[in-house]
Amino acid sequence: MKNYATQMDAAKQGIITKEMEIVAKKEFRSAQEICDLVAKGQVAICANKMHKCLDAQGVGSMLKTKINVNLGVSRDCKDYDVEMQKVLTAVDMGADAIMDLSSHGNTQPFRQKLVSECPAMIGTVPVYDAVIHYQRDLATLSAKDFVDVVRLHAQDGVDFVTLHCGITRKTIEQIKKHKRKMNIVSRGGSLVFAWMSMTGQENPFYEYFDEILDICREYDVTISLGDACRPGCLADASDVCQIEELVRLGELTKRAWAKDVQVMVEGPGHMPMDQIAANMKIQQTICMGAPFYVLGPIVTDIAPGYDHITSAIGGAIAAANGAAFLCYVTPAEHLALPNVNDVKQGIIASKIAAHAADIAKKIPHARDFDDQMADARRTFDWQKQWQCAIDPATAKAIRDSRAPEHDDSCSMCGKFCAVRSMNKALNGEYIDIL
Repeated sequence: MKNYATQMDAAKQGIITKEMEIVAKKEFRSAQEICDLVAKGQVAICANKMHKCLDAQGVGSMLKTKINVNLGVSRDCKDYDVEMQKVLTAVDMGADAIMDLSSHGNTQPFRQKLVSECPAMIGTVPVYDAVIHYQRDLATLSAKDFVDVVRLHAQDGVDFVTLHCGITRKTIEQIKKHKRKMNIVSRGGSLVFAWMSMTGQENPFYEYFDEILDICREYDVTISLGDACRPGCLADASDVCQIEELVRLGELTKRAWAKDVQVMVEGPGHMPMDQIAANMKIQQTICMGAPFYVLGPIVTDIAPGYDHITSAIGGAIAAANGAAFLCYVTPAEHLALPNVNDVKQGIIASKIAAHAADIAKKIPHARDFDDQMADARRTFDWQKQWQCAIDPATAKAIRDSRAPEHDDSCSMCGKFCAVRSMNKALNGEYIDIL
């Protein structure tokens, strides 16, 4: 049996791994096609060697759009059992990835529990964990401390890590010069910016990128190149800071691929609808087709409590134009840590966006359930409709709570139902309305 270090290393050698075979079956493609795409860096199979229960997924613009769910405890909400309940809910609802963004307490046992029990891809942001792990203020941490936490997360089995490698000392001057309305809204990006500002040193994730690549190669951890300068409001979208960082992420993508380390590139953020498609194309060009991972994009700033909807609108446009991975947004975005119901609402909104985009991209078999739903609606086959629905429990509960007099209609139309009337008319039957 041939040896390989990472999925990309195997693909470059022409070796088809078991993970490639699993992805190929899910995507209705040949294993050789998946292998070729992984070799080019256009598909990432985030699969740490230590994550034994992983149900492998492929992330790429030509594959089904994948969904990520952010979870984790904070100082104000620190119940790990509740977070695990959210994880189970997310996986049951079809989340492809779980990102543990915990920022309080002893995070390692929860992270290890995720890796041992969760079949979805697991992601983390090591810079969050650095302060918690060492229990020291940010300014007292060394560059080596940050790199060591990346190693710790890799050893624990996480499949991808978000690293804010693209901001440098130059970015500090840009932020001051261009005077963004919202400055940096990336939590990890702001921590790196603050550390550089306080210590006068270069971004450790940029300066020691080669050492980090060696760690990621050893465990086959995918690097998600974080967008520290993603726009946090419409006014900052597509500005100099965002685009300049993207150029640097393109350079880092090449360096990672040279060491057979898989890469995803993170993107906006808040962005007007008319800028989304262009941003997707710019990223595909600068980052050579590396999978694009977007937060939203959120298309308006004035809908707190409904940002799962503003995000789904942007996500559908982004995925239809090349984004491969959607980070869900919940109704609690900008307001609070999401509860279990918020998580559900965020997942459903993102799944709708991803599915709509997959249909637009003509992903193989993406429209199958839509066509089956149309047949079920025409024949008033309610059980089949529940089977086709993204959220059957909610659909069934709504109908049951307002049940119609006759089963061949709903309480909105009754005997005025267009489908009922057409079925009877085409069958030559008498159409009774009153």
